[in-house]
Order: sequence, then C-alpha cells, then structure tokens
Amino acid sequence: MKRNELKDDDFLKPENMIRLYASGAFPMADEVTGKINWYLPETRTIIPLNNFNIPRSLKKAVSKLNFEIRFDFNFLSVVEGCRQRESTWISDELVEAYIRLEKLGYVHTVETWQNGKLVGGLYGIAFKGAFFGESMFSFVSQASKTALAELLHHLNKQKYHLLDVQYMTPHLKMFGAIEITFAEYNKMLYRSYLKDCKFI
Repeated sequence: MKRNELKDDDFLKPENMIRLYASGAFPMADEVTGKINWYLPETRTIIPLNNFNIPRSLKKAVSKLNFEIRFDFNFLSVVEGCRQRESTWISDELVEAYIRLEKLGYVHTVETWQNGKLVGGLYGIAFKGAFFGESMFSFVSQASKTALAELLHHLNKQKYHLLDVQYMTPHLKMFGAIEITFAEYNKMLYRSYLKDCKFI
C-alpha cells in the first residue's frame, strides 16, 4: 500500500491494519499531536520462541505472589493499564482501532490477576504464526514479567513461529530478546505466514 493511495483514516481500518502489521509495520501516536504514524525499523527485536529465557528471580517470586493468569478476559482494562504512564503512544483513536481488531479476533491479552484484581498484563496482534507484542504494564512487582513468561509458553504450545517485540529494552533482554536485521525478520514473517495458528 502506498501512502498516497490511502487517507489517514484508512490506515486504521481493520483490513489495512492487518496488512500493515503483516508487512512488519506498527503504529504509534505522537503524544503531543495525536497523529498516528506507522514505523518499519531496519533493526527488529524478537524473542526466539525456540531459545527464550525465564529469569530465575521471576520463577522464585511467582510461587509467592498468588498470581492468576487469564487470556482475553478484559481487553480494555489491559489497554488502559498500558496507557497509565506519564506519556503514551496509545491514543484514543488507536484504542478505537484496537477495539475493532479485537472484535475480529486479532487482538489478544495475557492478564495477571491477584486477589481478584488485574495487576499487570500485555496485549498484541496475532496473525497466522506471528504475534506482534504491543505494550505491557504492571501495578504489582513481577506482574508484567509473569504475563510475558506465560505468553512465551503459550505461543510455543500453539506452535507460533515469531514473537515480535519491536524494540530492545533491559526488561525484554532478560527473556532472551535479540536484535535482527530487517532481511532476517522478513524471512521469519514469511515462515510465520505458512502457519495458521489459533491463539485460543
């Protein structure tokens, strides 16, 4: 798709969003203007699903924290949790776009609950054998890390090929995240689309 073929609103239509995600692009809204741009970095960060790491400190902590993991239970609360920070790229317009995708079965959540309350989690876009992680949050120590660990195990169980986490962070590096070239990333995308995985 060429930009001059589409109006700005068209980029947030579900069919176009999925085509853009499938090409490796992802959206972010400017925190000041709210304008949504699509990004296609030359270097991509993934967590290899055949070679990830679960931090030892997390394993020890989880057994004491009484966490409960739920999938696709409260999508909007997860997105709102991800937005609760000083600055955010998740604009109201993007939330509305994600709601449309969620209704079509493309958006999924991994949620960490404690004593009946949502205390952390993440959401992302699933397409064929690829999962595009978007954002995560934590109101309780270890809650987002627990959700990520569960996502890794779940994607393996469901035979996914790619977990795209966009940019490297110290948080992700602990789980074995690596940076790859866009050429390598494209090869992984191609192999991912030979699969027809179901998230749930």
